[in-house]
Amino acid sequence: MTQFWVGGYGAGMGGDAAGIGLLEGDEGREPDTLAYRGAVTQTSSPSWLARHPSLDVVYAALEDDGTVQAFARTGQSTLAPLARPVAAGDSACHIAVAASGSYLIASCYGDGRVVRIGLSADGSLLKPTVSVAARDPYDPDAAQNPSEEAMEASAQEIAAAMLRNGSMTFEQPPTEVADPPRSGLLLFDEALGLNPVTAPEPEPAVKAEDQPARASHAHAAAFLPDGRIATTDLGFDLVRIWRPTSGGLALDHEIVLPLGTGPRHMVVHPSGHLHVVTEYSCEIFTLAVQPDGRWALAAATSVTPAAELGTDFPAELARSRDGATLYTALRGSNTIAALRVRGGGESVEPFALAESGVDWPRHHLIHDGSLLVAGQRSNEISVLDLDDRTGAPRGIRHRTAAPAPTHLLLAR
Repeated sequence: MTQFWVGGYGAGMGGDAAGIGLLEGDEGREPDTLAYRGAVTQTSSPSWLARHPSLDVVYAALEDDGTVQAFARTGQSTLAPLARPVAAGDSACHIAVAASGSYLIASCYGDGRVVRIGLSADGSLLKPTVSVAARDPYDPDAAQNPSEEAMEASAQEIAAAMLRNGSMTFEQPPTEVADPPRSGLLLFDEALGLNPVTAPEPEPAVKAEDQPARASHAHAAAFLPDGRIATTDLGFDLVRIWRPTSGGLALDHEIVLPLGTGPRHMVVHPSGHLHVVTEYSCEIFTLAVQPDGRWALAAATSVTPAAELGTDFPAELARSRDGATLYTALRGSNTIAALRVRGGGESVEPFALAESGVDWPRHHLIHDGSLLVAGQRSNEISVLDLDDRTGAPRGIRHRTAAPAPTHLLLAR
């Protein structure tokens, strides 16, 4: 029997989830029989879940409470609290656990905190350590004494504009640069199959005045091949690179993305490249490590020419096992965009778009040739078939009700 733990929003976050839920299906018939079996914990808004690499322990970011809590699996379908929750920060929304199992990183949307929490031998949580706060590289009040990263911001933005133009010649201010025509998009139609279409170009990047007041919003963490850690700051348009220390994280350097893009989630490609999806500009920025050890922008691509800025807000970014395909969900149009990874992982291009089958697809998970999608606002989880040859979503195979689902995690 295949089982998944389901994170969700409770009453304090506008949802009906009572705690971590259980999703399971009959062995050999999982895609068609997956059903929500109810909550297995009484936990306030466990919006993101992560698993210990070697123990049967699950960690939950309790977003409403701003804490992280550990749960030990005590039976086939049961979890029990492993000590008390540990304070992380306002709206803790993401957890990433180190491969060593010695600590985890919590990202907090509300106050921008990046928090290292040590893990004991049994997987329980130890004392948290708050990392150095982010500074807005575009803050005009800091212009008299800018940081090194802030001084690099304009050069980074120009580089991004060059990448969008497909040229190494910069001829106009980056805020006025339009995305180049992109081809290769395939829209899925259940009756006709995959068909090439001509889609409109996306709007220019969202202007700063159209965004909420700028504040630090840490959103995700990813462990890099060389042992360092990347975190996103959606509010300050930053990807921050950290070095783990004996008791915390030391800031190594930062990559400043174009103003108003909103970096959200990331995946590490088998090639070592880092792909970052942006919530506001509907793009994927590909970062590559340079000979001096610093990370820099390698490519920028729209997630789909059909994206509508200000209406569509990409959520999760996931990759196929071989790294050939990336998938992101667009909240708004409620679609799933598929992108092909090109070359040695240094660039991507959109090639397919499909209905997600849910409203506000906040998270999705690839499993056994299918894509499971958590629809936060429709209180549903959908199952999409993936084409064996191309990886494109082929249609909605199954739906099951679930209260305000925000995250799906394969149970061990």
